[in-house]
Amino acid sequence: MILYYLFSTIYVLVCLMLLMVILLQQGKGDMAAAFGGGSSQSAFGARAGATVLSKATAILAVLFMVGALALAIMGQRGPGSLLSGAPGPKPAAPATAPGKPPATPPPAPSQPPK
Repeated sequence: MILYYLFSTIYVLVCLMLLMVILLQQGKGDMAAAFGGGSSQSAFGARAGATVLSKATAILAVLFMVGALALAIMGQRGPGSLLSGAPGPKPAAPATAPGKPPATPPPAPSQPPK
């Protein structure tokens, strides 16, 4: 279970780093380019050399997808419980009806003195 929480923490850090790397990249133009209009470049933008940020984006994107799959598979087992290994409560003694003495076995017959 510790491994699941460790992996979840690493996954959150990968997500935050991916977010920062994407936001640090320079845009390709104005807002019209984001919707496909007003671009004289090729369909996916001009082919420039891969920068450090684009390589980091690709690596973190792969880690994001692999991490999501791994967490989904690890989560299939269902949540564990802190009390799953603890013994349950003891059953309560049966209640007796009011006014009746509790049932006790009759006393053993005494032996006559010799």
